[in-house]
Amino acid sequence: MSKVLYIKANIKPEGVSRTFQVSDHFIEEYKKQHPEDEVVELDLYKEKIDFLRPEDLETMGCIKDETKKNTTFLKYAFQFAEADKYVIAAPMWNLGSPAILKAYFDYISITGITFHYTAEGPKGLLQNKKAVHIVARGGEYGNAPYEMGDRYVKTILGFLGVSDIQTLAIENLDIIGADVEAKVKEGKEKADLIAKEF
Repeated sequence: MSKVLYIKANIKPEGVSRTFQVSDHFIEEYKKQHPEDEVVELDLYKEKIDFLRPEDLETMGCIKDETKKNTTFLKYAFQFAEADKYVIAAPMWNLGSPAILKAYFDYISITGITFHYTAEGPKGLLQNKKAVHIVARGGEYGNAPYEMGDRYVKTILGFLGVSDIQTLAIENLDIIGADVEAKVKEGKEKADLIAKEF
């Protein structure tokens, strides 16, 4: 049995968010294909993920303190480390991802939990895990040099040791005359294919 962490980073609700229309569909299909797996949903806005504060930096050095492990932001790092697969649903905003997703990665990038330092430099501790990044974009950004969202997600996950990463992008949603419904449907069809092998 695998544990899947479904991370949602969009202030728009289900049904309105085009990212969530596809990612929720992906999760539904995944559950059909892998009924034995556990899916844990983590909505970053509902969790009220915030920016790190000075006292949080002190907490990072207390990862063996059981009281801090369960009552501070460290719980997110442990939760992330315990998962086997990650589904990250985050739209493209201003060439990147919503700031709350970066704040979340600051929560979970903790030495001794998700990565550590060696004589050769930092090394991720999350080996043999996989992820899919589901992202809706207003235009065509797949190969654009200034696309920062998907590149950051792949880079930080790679830093943490996750090397099997797929991107499911739904693009050109805000182009005048675009058939948004058809593009979202196409995204769901791609989601069906990925969910079977994920």
